[in-house]
Amino acid sequence: MPALFAAMAIAALALTGCGGNGETTARASAASAAFPATAGSVTLETKPVKIVSLSPTVTEMLFAIGAGSQVTAVDKLSNEPASAPKTDLSGFKPNAEAIAAKNPDLVVLSSDTNKILDQLATLKIPVYFAPSAKTLDDTYTQINDLGKLTGHADEAEGLVKSMQDGIAAIVQSAKPGTRKLTYFHELDPTLYSATSRTFIGSVYSMLGLVNVADPADTAGGGYPQMSSEALIKANPDMIFLADTKCCQQSAATVKARPGFADVTAVKNNQIVELDDDIASRWGPRVVDLLRAVADAVAKVPTA
Repeated sequence: MPALFAAMAIAALALTGCGGNGETTARASAASAAFPATAGSVTLETKPVKIVSLSPTVTEMLFAIGAGSQVTAVDKLSNEPASAPKTDLSGFKPNAEAIAAKNPDLVVLSSDTNKILDQLATLKIPVYFAPSAKTLDDTYTQINDLGKLTGHADEAEGLVKSMQDGIAAIVQSAKPGTRKLTYFHELDPTLYSATSRTFIGSVYSMLGLVNVADPADTAGGGYPQMSSEALIKANPDMIFLADTKCCQQSAATVKARPGFADVTAVKNNQIVELDDDIASRWGPRVVDLLRAVADAVAKVPTA
């Protein structure tokens, strides 16, 4: 379990041990008093106890704010924490009947594939929609919204504060070099990337890194595909791999690519292997992503 989840679990245990049954009862009463609760376009009259999450990021958020015991089913890609009740439900190809069979009192989605929102509305199943964040503020809003809807508003606020403090500390401790480093964030071996306009890109921007994929985004979608020739010409100082799990990419596979031997990142061994999940989700572990990038930047020779 990542440090963030572990710290929250320890804190929860400490509070329970000190407060006793009286404090536990008081917290339960306070949570009940928080309903009806409204967030986004959904209003819940009572605290949900059969939550279905079809988003790995949202699953992480729910468990991080202490609502894990209320989650009864998650999609097949929700692998954090390991204790999440994984099913064969899909967030990419959601099936309304399969979701309804779980008898949920709240469903959380990050994609409206197959117009699933309308289908669930027809079935009168409450839904909170949490699309991919574009900014950290989007992430914080979603966490706080989930806190309200699950009766864990205080825990959600605490998580957001912890994330903000962690990010601030990492950025503050980062030592800017004499020149700005350039980088390429690889989403897959076909060289799709994410620009500075995306949530992922904003993480790198916090550390002053310059994204070589930005000029390639002529369509403005935020996720351009670069050719090998263009990437070699861009000559990034660092290459970050977010396709180590999905596509088995590594520093070795990058070094073996035709023409890459003269790329600065390759010559100087500045190819960073990231955890695909951490590098693609906008939840609590974004702090871990920022830390991984900052640690890698700190190892780049300043000369």
